[in-house]
Formats: sequence, structure tokens, C-alpha cells
Amino acid sequence: MDDTPGPDAARLTEAAGMRDPETGLRAVTALRKLVEHLEAVQVRNARRQGWSWQRIAGVLGVTRQAVHQKHAHRE
Repeated sequence: MDDTPGPDAARLTEAAGMRDPETGLRAVTALRKLVEHLEAVQVRNARRQGWSWQRIAGVLGVTRQAVHQKHAHRE
């Protein structure tokens, strides 16, 4: 599976700025899902490379407990 966002990310970003609220909100929802996916991919990469939960949390700007609670079950 390819973990890169591709052209859809650019299309969604553009749609999120549209004046039509339905189009914009649907794009925001899709972007949220994309960000969650990308975060999970990168946390998994970091853990495979031996990063601690503390180091990952620092880069993400959250607490160690928050990142562990969100992603530990995926290991």
C-alpha cells in the first residue's frame, strides 16, 4: 500500500477553501481522515526505528500518554 497522500490531498485542500459550506466541510472531514492515516503511518515508522513514545509525542506536540493511548494498540 502506498502511504503518500497524492493528488487527492491538493484537491481536498482546494475544496476546503470553497465558499460552499457543504463542499468545504466535506473536504475538511476527508482531510481529517487523511491526517489521521498519515499520523498512524509515521508513528508506526518511528516505532519501527526505535523511537520512544516520548520522542514521538514531542514531535507531535502532545503528551507521551496521549500518543501512546492513541497508537499503542496498533503495534
